[in-house]
Amino acid sequence: MNLDALRKMLARGADSSMLRFGLGSALLEEGSYDEACEHLIRCVEQDEDYSAAWKLLGRAYERSGNIGEARRVWQEGLAAAQRSGDKQVEREIEVFLRKLAKRDASN
Repeated sequence: MNLDALRKMLARGADSSMLRFGLGSALLEEGSYDEACEHLIRCVEQDEDYSAAWKLLGRAYERSGNIGEARRVWQEGLAAAQRSGDKQVEREIEVFLRKLAKRDASN
């Protein structure tokens, strides 16, 4: 589904964590990081255990240059992935956090 269709669904009141995730994901791919963050924040507000949304929210913050917020969000996402048993997202977030730690150590 394209970005315009997702926006129309939201405008019609079809708000849900899945819709917000789709919007955030599409906007992240498009390079609209701030807007992606807005939708992904709403997603995790609606479903705090949506570990894939936490992962993307961290990525959006990282790409926008807000490394501190990316780290905080990934730490929350790691906890969400562990609560929900999402081992794949747990491993991915652990990799992201290790890369940030290496980056910090080299600076």
